[in-house]
Amino acid sequence: MSNSKKVIVITGASQGLGAGMVKAFRDLDYKVVATSRSIKPSTDPDILTVAGDIGDPAVAQQVIREAIARFGHIDTLVNNAGIFVAKPFTAYTPEDYAAVLSVNLNGFFYITQLAIAEMEKQGKGHVVNITTSLVDHAIDGVPSVLASLTKGGLNAATKSLAIEYAKRGIRVNAVSPGIIKTPMHDEETHEALGNLHPIGHMGEISDIAQAVVYLDSANFVTGEILHVDGGQSAGH
Repeated sequence: MSNSKKVIVITGASQGLGAGMVKAFRDLDYKVVATSRSIKPSTDPDILTVAGDIGDPAVAQQVIREAIARFGHIDTLVNNAGIFVAKPFTAYTPEDYAAVLSVNLNGFFYITQLAIAEMEKQGKGHVVNITTSLVDHAIDGVPSVLASLTKGGLNAATKSLAIEYAKRGIRVNAVSPGIIKTPMHDEETHEALGNLHPIGHMGEISDIAQAVVYLDSANFVTGEILHVDGGQSAGH
């Protein structure tokens, strides 16, 4: 199979932001490796699906191994998988803590190590981490310590990796969304959630997909945390 097309790996790809990114990059004729716990096989020969828990290092190994076997190389990794548990700080259980760290941090760490190792072989590549503007701008009434702890860690790792690999042809960026219209938010909550943003409404899945598309084409941009949040991180 020809290796001329770009290859992108997207985690958390079965619904919401991840599914939107799969569509956006297929529309640009990328070959896509899509992974999530519940992902189903695709009839598109340029989409490879791998089902599994991205917090498991064996699943991360499987994703990268199958990506290389099928498409020959990896140009871009999007660490989109994430979970959000909104509870008062003292109400978090050990199980909550373990689950959020597993997906949000382990799910970044293992697959990113493996993907960057492949990118080093070819002297180029790009990693995009999906974080949250709650890291920069906490909201009264939206308890988010575990999100801020883990996604804030990804923001810091984005800058650290960008500098470590800048001279090796590998860029690392992040997209920091506000609250986006996805299946996790019931329609009756949209008005209230929209009002949390200075711009007055929630974002669309396409807003985040377009931001990732931009970063993937922006060869002079690395270490950037791109806020796509309706002004949320700027203040109120």
